[in-house]
Amino acid sequence: MRKTEKPIISVSGIRGEIGTSLDVRVITQFAMAFGTFVGGKTVVVGRDSRTSSPMLRHAVLSGLFATGCHVIDVGLCPTPTILLMAKALRAHGSITITASHNPVAWNGIEFAAASGNLLTQTERDELGRIYETEDFSLAPWDAQGTLETHEAAAAYHLEQILGSPWLEIDLIKSTRLKVVIDAGNGAGSVISPLLLRELGCEVIELNCVADGHFRRSAEPTPEALDELCQIVSASEADIGFAHDGDADRLVLVTERGVPLNGEWTLAFVVDLILGKTKGDVVATVSTSRMLDDITANHGVTLHRTKVGVGWVVEKMHEVNAVIGGEGTGGVIYPNVHHTTDGITSIAAIIEYLAESGGTVTQLVENMPQYQMRRKKLEIPSQEVATRLVDAALAVYEKEQNAGTASILDLTDGVKRVWDDRWVNIRKSGTEPVIRIFSEAPTSEEAEQLCYETIETLTTLMKQISY
Repeated sequence: MRKTEKPIISVSGIRGEIGTSLDVRVITQFAMAFGTFVGGKTVVVGRDSRTSSPMLRHAVLSGLFATGCHVIDVGLCPTPTILLMAKALRAHGSITITASHNPVAWNGIEFAAASGNLLTQTERDELGRIYETEDFSLAPWDAQGTLETHEAAAAYHLEQILGSPWLEIDLIKSTRLKVVIDAGNGAGSVISPLLLRELGCEVIELNCVADGHFRRSAEPTPEALDELCQIVSASEADIGFAHDGDADRLVLVTERGVPLNGEWTLAFVVDLILGKTKGDVVATVSTSRMLDDITANHGVTLHRTKVGVGWVVEKMHEVNAVIGGEGTGGVIYPNVHHTTDGITSIAAIIEYLAESGGTVTQLVENMPQYQMRRKKLEIPSQEVATRLVDAALAVYEKEQNAGTASILDLTDGVKRVWDDRWVNIRKSGTEPVIRIFSEAPTSEEAEQLCYETIETLTTLMKQISY
């Protein structure tokens, strides 16, 4: 087998490209490690729609059976549905087979501990130790694992969403909204149109066949949503929605056919929830300054963490936050479950739009205005990425010592902060890239921040041998 790169192991789990950096041996060994980690008890397993997911499912089942686990297979489901079912079934852990927003050739597995709770750093370290040392607790011939199937996961998830205390279903139904949903041929292809119809919306489906042959990028960036934008505009719909591959994210398109990045999803939901209940908010270090303004307006505290759902969830538990998330379009709803949930976000955004009595464009215009740019620099390996971020930090520390106006925030990677703008560089946990995020009052200023940063990184990379 041609092998050019190791799989990426991070807070998000294990991911790699099928046939090059990820194969069934790695998956089976991690499944054995996880089965050992949970003591051979009950594990919920589910998968997204990728064509490689059935293969990985067999590898996962083999590892779990070998360690004596009882497996409850919930089938093809969004990641938040799988984690919610682990909570409902009181499982001792769960494995989700997905590569989320990564390209179609990628796949991977994500782990959760008891009742669908994301692994803490201590738990991730212990799982890694078992995997690295191959300290597997293999079951004897007469204590092999067993398999059970569960087919009501989507219905249970919908029930939990529709029972949310912030949701006014009669109000939503009275507005008779017209919605276009683009599930990207991913795991949200069935459940999201069902939810919209339960809310009384007129629904136009786009890419809602869960066959794993993605007709657009699995990551719903504005550049990937041309068809959705055209259909929203041509059909005179009130809003467009788009998921990533496993439907833990949601991004929006305005009634004019203008795509919005994931920052707007989180901003709208935070404003909605804080309008109904006061409490702390948690977001990542690379999330928009809009949240600073929204939380200040509601008189609550905003906490920032490293990028990664696990870090946000840990902080949300610590401060008992009422809402949290990432600027990718991933929002965490404690009333449903502590994980990013793009399906619940549909209900929240529909509620926000119905309450406003206006359009999505008007909601945007009523928000504080900043311009953000996201770029990525491809890197030969994760090791080179680490060295590059370290080299950049040395340069920026030198500038700071020389009296530069920026402040360095090292919560995740290197974030340079000024009074009215910021730029953050960090190693991706899911791809061999350096991510560069910037935000400023104008798009030109944000673009310039990104350009200058990439120029510095490119120069530094030439000095790194690999």
